[in-house]
Amino acid sequence: MPTRKPANQAAKESTRGVESAEPSGGPEVPRHSISQVGEAIEDFAEHQLLVLGRSEATVRGYRSDLNGLTVGIATFREFTLNNLRAWLAEAVGAGLSRATLARRTAAVRAFSTWAVKQGHVESDVAARLISPKVNRSLPHVLGERQAGELMGNASSADEPEFLRDSAMLELLYATGIRVAELCGLDSGDVDLGRRTAKVLGKGNKERVVPFGGAAADALQQWLDHGRPEFSRGNDALFLGVRGGRIDPRQVRRVVTKAAEVTGVTGLSPHGLRHAAATHLLEGGADLRVVQEMLGHSSLQTTQIYTHVSAQRLKEVYLRAHPRA
Repeated sequence: MPTRKPANQAAKESTRGVESAEPSGGPEVPRHSISQVGEAIEDFAEHQLLVLGRSEATVRGYRSDLNGLTVGIATFREFTLNNLRAWLAEAVGAGLSRATLARRTAAVRAFSTWAVKQGHVESDVAARLISPKVNRSLPHVLGERQAGELMGNASSADEPEFLRDSAMLELLYATGIRVAELCGLDSGDVDLGRRTAKVLGKGNKERVVPFGGAAADALQQWLDHGRPEFSRGNDALFLGVRGGRIDPRQVRRVVTKAAEVTGVTGLSPHGLRHAAATHLLEGGADLRVVQEMLGHSSLQTTQIYTHVSAQRLKEVYLRAHPRA
């Protein structure tokens, strides 16, 4: 019987297997042919995925940032503060953004802390690196009318696919869950009577999120009239035409196409997550409730949506108040 696929995908696989599946990753490099630091990076990535339960996307990001480190730092004898600063300086010279530099700094800090615990180095030299400040831009958020229009614009012509796409759009907007969390849902995770879904998020943390009548109706239609057409004994809630668990890339295509029909370009499933959070707060939802619903470990992450709401309030004020 197929097992549920969590948001961080099959954490039972090694990161090397995950990485080699990426089209841009190239062939796997044999362990005996990589440097001392390079081999440690592989172990670090595996630790992040299997022990700490980081998502595959996070682990890929760590590996991508740290693999460039091995060009000039092959051994831990060369893993010094000056060499790390030189590595970051090269990135500055190459014109990389502050966000990229901040991400690389965070990656090498995490790696350095792990290396100390593993006995590769005596001191956590990367802890002294200064991360550049990143100007966080507020995300563009769909208006409530736009979001409502988008829900009815699933573009698949085939009826079972249309029912599936409609249900996915409604559930993404209703709950604000991540695309990986949506793909990881099993049919038994949804309780239509209580209108709740049991979601497995980052770090394999489980939470229960509510959804409304529109999402419940769309899910009921999909389960009754769409899913049986695709089912091949798979427990997954959302299936592809071949009966397997739907892929995040396919969900992104569904969202993008529906958005284009609505007249919105560049929208991703994460954009629906932004919209759900913002509209909840604008409707009076408590910040900590939204934090729990989104699965944020820190309230600070959720607070960006209060800034979005304040900005939109100001825009409405400037348009509407006669003395503005």
